[in-house]
Amino acid sequence: MRSEALKDFIREHAVLFWYSPDDKAETVSDELLVETVLNYGDMHTVRRLLKIMGLKKVASIFFYSINKSERSKNNYHELALNYFTLLFNRYAQ
Repeated sequence: MRSEALKDFIREHAVLFWYSPDDKAETVSDELLVETVLNYGDMHTVRRLLKIMGLKKVASIFFYSINKSERSKNNYHELALNYFTLLFNRYAQ
């Protein structure tokens, strides 16, 4: 079950989820939410996501996603993949 804070976050950043109908944006998976925000969000948006979901949870979702398959790993931009791998290895492990 999603927290109200996370639902509000998704509504506030609905432009990041342009591919999803307005009434379905809140139902995106955590994996897709993290991937979208880390790839396309600004640092303020990323910090808010980390505050709402927690650094360790976002890091675990990130690492699960990139280790699941090579295809999932390639969904992240090269710079975002490198940056967040370094960041999470340093602060979330």
